[in-house]
Amino acid sequence: QVQLVESGGGLVQAGGSLRLSCAASGRTFNGYDMGWFRQAPGKEREFVASIRWSGSGTAYAASVKGRFTISRDNAKNTLHLQMNSLKPEDTAVYYCAADSTPPMSTMTGSYKYWGQGTQVTVSS
Repeated sequence: QVQLVESGGGLVQAGGSLRLSCAASGRTFNGYDMGWFRQAPGKEREFVASIRWSGSGTAYAASVKGRFTISRDNAKNTLHLQMNSLKPEDTAVYYCAADSTPPMSTMTGSYKYWGQGTQVTVSS
């Protein structure tokens, strides 16, 4: 089992930045591909970014590419999402996920473990 706890969400003005973190405990963190997803009210959960277990590969949704950066610190069992140039449409609950099959999947059903989410609200 892997437990995931997100933090770092909050209220920010458009154009601002936030850094989300996901602390992992339980089984070996550095063996898992990880991802960030988000879910806005009334919408389905959608892919944001993913990262290979080694940190050697990353992938992004088109809507966040160039503004968001996913990273991980395997020594500290922590996943991060740096979000810059935030827009009101980025408002959502953000979730981290672990253990993707196939690797670095963009699909929610590919991930075995999920956190509880952290709210990000971007005001215009």
